Amino acid sequence: MPRVKGGPRPHLRHKKVLKHAKGARGAYHLLFKRANEALLHSLWYAYRDRRNRRRDLRRLWITRINAAARLNGLSYSRLIAGLAKANIVLDRKTLADLAVRDPQTFSAVVASAKAA
Repeated sequence: MPRVKGGPRPHLRHKKVLKHAKGARGAYHLLFKRANEALLHSLWYAYRDRRNRRRDLRRLWITRINAAARLNGLSYSRLIAGLAKANIVLDRKTLADLAVRDPQTFSAVVASAKAA
């Protein structure tokens, strides 16, 4: 049976993969097989870490809110419960931003949560 090389398509595909693997070390930017492995791994890591970023940011926001709430004499869990009772709808990202950039406003929010 005759050998089929596939024409210019594989060459273009190899060039594309090698172009994407340009910053890799060693054989991972020189050889197609290694570069393809590196590319597949990097795409999977990017997909996974886009989700992990949200997890890490939420953890950071909660830490900041907790620290600022404790400066105002309240724990994080009591603050969140108080906000729910007072019908104050602020997400954690906004609360953390208030805690860092505008402590006076955050103190007012904590006071209204304490009162509820």
